[in-house]
Order: sequence, then structure tokens, then C-alpha cells
Amino acid sequence: MDGSFDSATGRIRKDGGLPRALLRWSGIALTAASWLSAGLFGAYILAFYGGAVPADRLDQWNRTLPRLYEPGHPAAALAVGLHFAAGGFILLAGPVQLMGAVRLRWPQLHRWIGRTYVVSAGIAGAGGLIYILLNGTIGGLPMNIGFGLYGALMVLASVQTYRHARARRFEAHRLWATRLFALAIGSWLYRMDYGFWSLIASDAGHTKAFDGPFDVVMAFFFYLPNLALADLFVRAGKPKAAWLRVPAMLALMGATFFVLLGTYYFTFYYWLPGIEKAISGQWE
Repeated sequence: MDGSFDSATGRIRKDGGLPRALLRWSGIALTAASWLSAGLFGAYILAFYGGAVPADRLDQWNRTLPRLYEPGHPAAALAVGLHFAAGGFILLAGPVQLMGAVRLRWPQLHRWIGRTYVVSAGIAGAGGLIYILLNGTIGGLPMNIGFGLYGALMVLASVQTYRHARARRFEAHRLWATRLFALAIGSWLYRMDYGFWSLIASDAGHTKAFDGPFDVVMAFFFYLPNLALADLFVRAGKPKAAWLRVPAMLALMGATFFVLLGTYYFTFYYWLPGIEKAISGQWE
């Protein structure tokens, strides 16, 4: 017996042999690693970027990506501030929504967190879009298009996740919710990808104006592969897609290793020092 995907609970049933079991556990491992890493990054976002507001040090926003804050554009600063605040929440809450145990044991909690989650994701996406429309990005047209598409997909995934949940189309809801989470972690992966590229290739193809070949690729790469992996995982859980289980499992295991390695590096070299600076008020 090959087993099946349970659309009501969002779980992969355990009756499909070793490949299905490995797929399930590789998904759990990636979710756990993502929660740990995204939680640390979310705490960094809220502490460092949020802490810069009461300290009147919005110039610190430009340390990671230049031109995020420009004194003469208060509306753009507000938009990107909302983007940061909402983004920090969805990074922390997203993995909770993917847990089958939460959906089964505390469905009301799942629904209320879900409503807040999709609203926050919509705000994060819309905030980024408004910022781009008002101020543009440092990388020019390619980055404007890439980041604009990212924001639009965030808004779309938020609407679709909520719409299918309301209509009780749980399989479609889970697909869009998984896509939404894959998009939500994009800003975190964007920084990770740059960090790894700096270590591996010494920033080849990257310029200070973020208009080099690598920068153009990264304007799309930080979220499109995530979407592909999310779809692969959900579709591999269906009975008619048994051939996808081993490739999906290997892709998930590779992603888990990447996340854990990146988390170790960024936690000790960037996130914890940034949180410490925000708490101590010792801005550069």
C-alpha cells in the first residue's frame, strides 16, 4: 500500500514505506532548522532595525543594504519599517503554522495565528512594494523588478492562503501556506546567500551599487528556488507522485545542511553582535 496525502491535517501519512517516511522526516528537519534560524534572524531584525527607531539611529539600516533609509524620504522609511516589523513576526510565527500537531490539537490557535500571519505577510509585501515605488532600490531596474515581483508574490500568497482556508479547501490552503512561508524566509536567505558567496567567491560579480552580475541573479534567486522546493515537497506527498519522493528528500536534506551551516556563521558573526549593539545602545 502506497499511502496518501492527508489534506485535512496537512500531514504525509506514514503508510508509504521508507521513501515517504524519509520525506516526512526531512521536511520536519528543514522546518526545525528554519525555525531556529529564522527565529534568530527575526529577533535580530526586531532588535537591531526596530531598536534603531527609539535610538534615533535609522542610519544603521544602511549597514546591510545601502539607501534603505534616506532622511528626505519619510514615507519610504515608514514603508520599509513596516516591512521589517511584519517580516520579523512572520519569520517567528511561520514554522508554528506548519506544525501538524498545532493544527490538530489547537485549531483555534492555528486559525488566529494564521490570520495575523497572513495580514503581516501582506503588510511586509505591500511595504516593500511601496518603498520600491517611492524610492527605488540601490540596484536599479533589475533589483526593482526582482524585489517588486517578490513583494507582489507575498501579497498574492497571503490572499490565496486566507481565501482557501475560508473556503475549507485545505489541500490548496496548505500549498499556498507553504509557498507563503517559502517566500517569507526570502529576506533571511538573501543575506545568507551573500554571506556564503563572500566566503566562497570573495564577492565576485558583486558591486557596491548592487548592479553586478551576481547581484542581478540574486534579485530573483533568493525566493524563486524556495517556491520550487515548496511545491516539490507538497507534490511529492501525493500518491501519484511517488517518483518525486527521493529527489525531494535529497533537496530537503541539502537545504537543511545549508540552513544549519549558515545559521552557525551568521549567528556568531552578525546576528548576536547586532542584537548586543541594539540592547547596549553602542551603535557605530
